[in-house]
Amino acid sequence: MNRKAQAAMEFLMTYGWAILVVLAAIGALAYFGVLSPEKFIPEKCILEPGVECTGFKVTPTDITLVLRNGLGKDLTINSITVGDCELSIKDPDLADFQNGDMETFPLVKCSNGEVEDRYNADIVIGYTEKISGLTKIMSGSLTTKVQ
Repeated sequence: MNRKAQAAMEFLMTYGWAILVVLAAIGALAYFGVLSPEKFIPEKCILEPGVECTGFKVTPTDITLVLRNGLGKDLTINSITVGDCELSIKDPDLADFQNGDMETFPLVKCSNGEVEDRYNADIVIGYTEKISGLTKIMSGSLTTKVQ
């Protein structure tokens, strides 16, 4: 009878130590950031269909968006907000967003975090359709690293 108990105890101890080693290895990987999900999240800039975000850059103090108008209509951009950064457009050349055009919109004097931090914010673009004169809002999202 004692032999069966000893075999059962050795079995449990062997697998117990193996499980403990695996848990310690997973803990070490998580501690050093190897299993950090932030490293696997892709950088993306998504807007409503028709306006394409072709490029973007986020630094600790400013954001630059490069947008292409593919709506099939000419627009006047009134404002762009990304997180706590806001751009009220007063320059008529920058505000005029013709169909097929690609424009660069700089948003300055922001606080976007430190270099290498993850940045995730909503994009809100206020615009007016030139043909109808209707004012509308377009929304999207921006996910990237601060450079």
